[in-house]
Amino acid sequence: MLARLDLTNELLLRMVAEVAKTPATHAIFVDAGYVYAAAGRLVAGTEDRRAFDLDAEGLIEALIDKARTIFADSRLLRVYWYDGARRRIHTGEQQSIAELPDVKVRLGNLNANNQQKGVDSLIRSDLESLARHRAISDAALIGGDEDLVSAVEAAQGYGARVHLWGVEAPEGRNQAEPLLWEVDSQRVFDLEFFKPYVSRRTVASLDGRDTPRPTRENVRFVGAQIAAKWLSSRGPEALGELLPGHPYLPGSVDQDLLVEAEGLLQYSLRGQSDLRRALRDGFWDHLRTLY
Repeated sequence: MLARLDLTNELLLRMVAEVAKTPATHAIFVDAGYVYAAAGRLVAGTEDRRAFDLDAEGLIEALIDKARTIFADSRLLRVYWYDGARRRIHTGEQQSIAELPDVKVRLGNLNANNQQKGVDSLIRSDLESLARHRAISDAALIGGDEDLVSAVEAAQGYGARVHLWGVEAPEGRNQAEPLLWEVDSQRVFDLEFFKPYVSRRTVASLDGRDTPRPTRENVRFVGAQIAAKWLSSRGPEALGELLPGHPYLPGSVDQDLLVEAEGLLQYSLRGQSDLRRALRDGFWDHLRTLY
């Protein structure tokens, strides 16, 4: 009997040691309907998606960058992007988002009134499953619907910590109080955070003239030009800090890259995910050929 107890204790100690060695892992869960409505209202003054462009790729990278800072000793599993689509068929924009690295698009349905259906249940299913299988230790949840309370409770029941991230509301709150009560922490991102990624649909050019859309090759070349200038001004030490994050750029670097490229091209890249990707590719290509 004593020998069996000793063996059991030894096995338990091994399990504890293995758990201790397992790196912490986080995932980001984005209710796109909430983000479009809240960020549109905050930056563009409207919740109507047809009235503004959302640079989803840039926003996702900014959220990943924030998570990297907040969960400093944790690795990213992936970003889950929940949205609605008629008959659950991806739109062109949703296809572009689905092609991004470390991003999984999950689609609910859209009814006749353009209201999302089934998104909350998808979030709950993923949160609960990942927490149950110990795939994540922390979940950053971006949403505001009270129906997400059950998803939070399900994940917490398996030991995961759920952190609610939100969009600043011009007035009052845009997240349900019961949801705020249940989560482990809360964080709200302000106007300055979302401003670079939301723009009203007016004209494509920066100066009001009808500027032709640049090709991906032109944008990629501009990205390489800016990379050369960036490296010259900051030196190889800054590059050493940047390389471990490939293919992502810190939010501040990415925003500076966007603004400078738009100035050189005299063309707005907001909401143009393919051109934004070409710009970053050109930036990284130049740096990686040197080191």
